[in-house]
Amino acid sequence: MSALADVKDLFTRNLRTSGIYIAFVAIVLLFTVLTDGMLLQPGNLTNLVLQFSYVLILALGMILVIIGGHIDLSVGSVVALSGAVSAVLVIRHGMPWWVGILAALGVGLLVGAWQGFWVAYVGIPAFIVTLAGMLLFRGMTFRVLDNVSLSPFPREYQQVASGFINGLLGGPGFDVFTLVIGAFAVVGFAWTQWRNRQGRLHYRQPVETMGLFVAKLVIVAAVVMAFAWQLANSRGLPIVLIILAVLILTYQTITTRTVFGRHIYAIGGNLPAALLSGVKVKKVNFWIFVNMGLLAGVAGAVFSSRSNGAQPAAGNMFELDAIAACFIGGASTSGGVGRVTGAMVGGLVMAVMSNGMQLMGVDQSTQQIIRGLVLLLAVAFDIYNKRRAGAVR
Repeated sequence: MSALADVKDLFTRNLRTSGIYIAFVAIVLLFTVLTDGMLLQPGNLTNLVLQFSYVLILALGMILVIIGGHIDLSVGSVVALSGAVSAVLVIRHGMPWWVGILAALGVGLLVGAWQGFWVAYVGIPAFIVTLAGMLLFRGMTFRVLDNVSLSPFPREYQQVASGFINGLLGGPGFDVFTLVIGAFAVVGFAWTQWRNRQGRLHYRQPVETMGLFVAKLVIVAAVVMAFAWQLANSRGLPIVLIILAVLILTYQTITTRTVFGRHIYAIGGNLPAALLSGVKVKKVNFWIFVNMGLLAGVAGAVFSSRSNGAQPAAGNMFELDAIAACFIGGASTSGGVGRVTGAMVGGLVMAVMSNGMQLMGVDQSTQQIIRGLVLLLAVAFDIYNKRRAGAVR
């Protein structure tokens, strides 16, 4: 009976966080049934990682922007511009592939610094600055590319988003290395969770029962190893998945274990209190947008690598996918609330829905309608949570 009460308390106390995980599992199960199991086939899971990695990369930056109480409407145009500059250098001028990667990152940093200056030090709302940036950087993309597409990139550049690590440790019909990486991920997650649990116990904070804690670890381990097994039976470990994993770990650490991360939450949660507490609001806001620009540059390199070229219309609507991933993942429209893991799950929800509907042959107009409704429901759920919390108080 106590275990059931503990489960109920866990879900009701963390409704915003737990709700998205329940919804994600339900959506995966639904589309698995509707596609006759095609959704979870090894080849399709691999394509899912390759096709939607750029959305997750953008969501990592967007979640910091939203937690800080801002919004960025320009990231799709920045993706296009960074990919365009990379293509001009590598394809048109014959420079090494790595110069193109560095150029994409440099463009992202410069754009982030430009927008961060107007938001942080001039005081123009981020909505206006990034709306102007969306138009400005799209126009610059057309200028850089002379209104034409450029392709193809050299093989090394293509490997960034389409390459695999396969065969390092061999394997009878599957890639052992991929399974080893999956096992390391499970061990790392278990160790982190155990350490967090012990820390909460040390400070006499409430924790779930040991049985529920172990059950959570077993479920996560089963999901991760099943995913790794499917990848191992396809083409191995995607390089872009390694890039994404490193970024997720980095930003999870930044948001939960650094002063900079705490200051972002403070600014978004209560700006006057943050100012009175000595938080350097202008500096933090500036670096939020520099970081967003950098990740847009990374996404630009990944997307241009995946598409094997640069197009003037690349990145169209990417900003809305990234914003939707954050809000579906539990971020608050008013700032101060959100998690990296939630944004990642929100992005996966969007990816699974899109991929599942494509497998079912649903037309593009219907897909857009459904995705719009899901975003609307996610924000409605956030408002419901706020009213519920106010009623409890």
